[in-house]
Amino acid sequence: MTTHLRQGPEGQARHPCIAIDGPVGAGKSTIAKLVARELGYTYVDSGAMYRALAWAAQTQGIPPHEQAQVAEFVRNTTIELRPRPDGVNEVVVNGRDVTREIRMPEIGQLASRLSAMTPVRRRMVTLQQQMARAGGVVMEGRDIQTVVLPDAEVKIFLTAPAEERARRRWLELRGRGVEADLNQVLAEVQARDERDSTRADSPLQPAPDAVHVDAGGRTIEQVVARVLAIVREACPNA
Repeated sequence: MTTHLRQGPEGQARHPCIAIDGPVGAGKSTIAKLVARELGYTYVDSGAMYRALAWAAQTQGIPPHEQAQVAEFVRNTTIELRPRPDGVNEVVVNGRDVTREIRMPEIGQLASRLSAMTPVRRRMVTLQQQMARAGGVVMEGRDIQTVVLPDAEVKIFLTAPAEERARRRWLELRGRGVEADLNQVLAEVQARDERDSTRADSPLQPAPDAVHVDAGGRTIEQVVARVLAIVREACPNA
């Protein structure tokens, strides 16, 4: 697998890396995009990489329980993250734009299953670390501050109650015209939390030096302001 993300010009002073971690539906993508935009940094949606892989696996009929087939499939799949002016990563798999397709609920569930496989995680982690090497990156995901970027200058662990996260996901799906039952979405969120936090390889957990930010009951603007304050306190020249 190869993944491409444009970096800043060579020779620039290295800006810090900001790692934002947390459970599904906590608002990581929204917050990370806005923080990156405010700082003029590159936003990296690591979860989109796993979703892109899941979409390709489903499309090609790759059985997610066959580790050898998945490992071979990973090596032969090309994923590109193309930053857009609005800060969103356009996701391209083997030359096809799948930015919208990868947001379907079943793709998220499959991505969670694939992400628990060691060959998948090792390859993805290597690619994500390459993206962050030049600095000036806001990267979000579920093992970013513990595994992918353990030396990041700023680590945020973003949380919110499961019920609130489920409601956000439900509203997001409805906004895209996808029919969904709120109770089912809540059950899926809770199952995802259990799977992500108990997997053997890179389980979801806060780094010892991560700053916890509870997004529960707060507006997006309030959470972004809190994260920016943390970044500027840790890195005054960010």
